[in-house]
Amino acid sequence: MQRWRGLEDIPQDWGRSVVTIGSYDGVHRGHQLIIGRAVERARQLGVPAVVVTFDPHPSEVVRPGSHPPLLAPHHRRAELMADLGVDAVLILPFTTEFSKLSPADFVVKVLVDKLHARVVVEGPNFRFGHKAAGNVDLLAELGRTYDYEVDVIDLYVTGEAGGGRPFSSTLTRSLVAEGDMTGAAEILGRPHRVEGVVVRGAQRGRELGYPTANVETLPHTAIPADGVYAGWLHVEGEAMPAAISVGTNPQFDGTERTVEAYAIDRVGLDLYGLHVAVDFLAFVRGQAKFDSIDALLVAIADDVKKSRELVAAAGAGAGAGGA
Repeated sequence: MQRWRGLEDIPQDWGRSVVTIGSYDGVHRGHQLIIGRAVERARQLGVPAVVVTFDPHPSEVVRPGSHPPLLAPHHRRAELMADLGVDAVLILPFTTEFSKLSPADFVVKVLVDKLHARVVVEGPNFRFGHKAAGNVDLLAELGRTYDYEVDVIDLYVTGEAGGGRPFSSTLTRSLVAEGDMTGAAEILGRPHRVEGVVVRGAQRGRELGYPTANVETLPHTAIPADGVYAGWLHVEGEAMPAAISVGTNPQFDGTERTVEAYAIDRVGLDLYGLHVAVDFLAFVRGQAKFDSIDALLVAIADDVKKSRELVAAAGAGAGAGGA
């Protein structure tokens, strides 16, 4: 799959294509419907399928300081899109200048002049251009002028997550913030993932007999509520069952919020400096401060036991996918 950053990266000889545009944070099951439809139309027409997305999130430019927690970084979204059959991903730097493009100018500059769109696939609530003035009706109207078709797909999926509310990135972020990893996974179609480089922490886990990978998460990452979780630690393509701690480590009067993963039944791992991924399967318990170190050790042993059982019950396939 080709990855372009900015319009200038698009090959000069790029031909017609099927395009879909959106933030697509998380590439959740609703997003998968739209992207899947774009790929389907592209295959029917014998042209490439292209996803256009933005960096930073448009809200950060339009309303500075409002950047939402991200469910997946751009490289992870690209991996997920490639798995869906997408041929190219275009990441457009979203600047103040870019935000001022009128809907018609956006269409000409991106869809017509550069991507030569034959079909544009979107959800019914798609907005574009300055002050989000453009909608799917205007997109279709412009398509009659510039020779592309608009295919509107209902992206709304519902289930048990969020009490039956339509699946969305906003709902997923809310469930992650609450520690509802089962609900988040239902929307995403996979466990929620956090990534980053392993850095040196206070090394208390090692002293207690449970060495953890202290993950320095990427900016704006959607981190689950404080507590202990069962899941997987992905290192260089290997998924290891893990007990994961999120929080400030109140037992030792910590103040910095961290994500730490203990690879269950693994010894001698040296992960410092490696980029790893942590998949959250299930909530085990909330963050707590114990009366003694001995009580803490009893709790950790129970956490590891429960995490081992939860991961085993989920099966190896649930944690598939490398860092």
